[in-house]
Amino acid sequence: MIDTALQKRILVTAAICGALAVLIGAFGAHGLADFLQSRGLDAETIARRSDQFDVGARYHLVHAVVLLVIAVVPFGSDRVRRAAAWMMLLGILFFSGSLYLLVALNKPWLGAVTPIGGLLWIAGWVSLVGLAKSRNDPGR
Repeated sequence: MIDTALQKRILVTAAICGALAVLIGAFGAHGLADFLQSRGLDAETIARRSDQFDVGARYHLVHAVVLLVIAVVPFGSDRVRRAAAWMMLLGILFFSGSLYLLVALNKPWLGAVTPIGGLLWIAGWVSLVGLAKSRNDPGR
């Protein structure tokens, strides 16, 4: 039996992540350049930081949708579902979050954190294979 409470928690997490991705993406499209210019950055750096921000927002939104899928898949182990959801969420925080901070603070060293999020996403995607192959046992 699938834990519907778990599915609901993941669905709420997906909804919050999706809404934040849209809000952050809108800021990136409509206010980021002015924000960066007000911080005294040159045009080349603004263009580079805008591209980095866009990558973060795009991947953020994609993985919010993946969380949604994890929530609604009608089969699989709750343990694997929970693990997959955590990996996707932590991937958003590490990958997109580090890019957002890198851009906002103009601290390129934060880019060293970004691959951790990518690795978490890879593990999350691979765990979806496990979800597909797992049985509907709550503890498995």
